[in-house]
Amino acid sequence: MKLKDKLAAQRIYLLLGSLFVTSLVVSNLIFQKFFYWYPFNIEIFGTKLFEISVGILPYPITFLITDLISEIYGKKKANHVVVAGIFASFFSLIIIYISNAVPATSWSPVGDKIFSTVFGNTTIAVFASMIAYLLAQFIDIQIYHFWKRLTRGKHLWLRNNFSTFFSQFIDTLTILLLLCSFGIIEWSRFKGLLVAGFLFKVMIAVFDTPFLYLGVFLFRKRFNLKTNEEISLD
Repeated sequence: MKLKDKLAAQRIYLLLGSLFVTSLVVSNLIFQKFFYWYPFNIEIFGTKLFEISVGILPYPITFLITDLISEIYGKKKANHVVVAGIFASFFSLIIIYISNAVPATSWSPVGDKIFSTVFGNTTIAVFASMIAYLLAQFIDIQIYHFWKRLTRGKHLWLRNNFSTFFSQFIDTLTILLLLCSFGIIEWSRFKGLLVAGFLFKVMIAVFDTPFLYLGVFLFRKRFNLKTNEEISLD
């Protein structure tokens, strides 16, 4: 690969990594707001089918990005992004902890009580999210490359969806177990939120498949890549 193309590939990798880390950190910060998605008025285990946390909105983007990086840059570079996300989550956790500890002034637009209400559970949430995230992302990458080897780089939709479906279930199950165990969410909502969260993530995974195809197509066209060929940044 020419030096010019390699530099372009490095810049794109950096941008994808930045989107990944941003999506992950933001999902941890906004998770306490829940909303109801209205197309369906169905209840499962006492919880409306799509009564879910807003933190779930940016989170599927992380799986789309890791699948794209896995496809184009390889397993090693995908794992690097996952590790970067872990570091960013820990760092944001430290900042939030210190910010919550220092007292607000009398004229502060956001007082201690409001700040603690919004971010007070973030420490537990980030911890729970990181445990779930670690399991889910590494499982996603492993399964993705298993199917990639098995299909010899063909059937992109198969490895994209199969890896994401399984890893998203692990992610949803793990984080709900931890949040319920710490008392942030009532156990009575566990089953409903598990089904609702997983089904929503499955729908998003199916929806983002054309975007993965588009991304892979643009990469292969830009860098003249063959099927199953990866870009080496080393």
